Amino acid sequence: MSKEQTHKVASTPLSSFVKQASSGEKKKVYRKVIVAASESQNITIAKAKVHAVTS
Repeated sequence: MSKEQTHKVASTPLSSFVKQASSGEKKKVYRKVIVAASESQNITIAKAKVHAVTS
């Protein structure tokens, strides 16, 4: 097996946040992301139900 070379790349805002944010800050962001994802998923499910009924 060949050993792959690794190169450091510039830090992204997300990676900086994950490394530097406090636990409380991370929990707030994660909660917002999960709520938004759940809402989006519920909308998708509702649309699929409507499509199934009308098809």
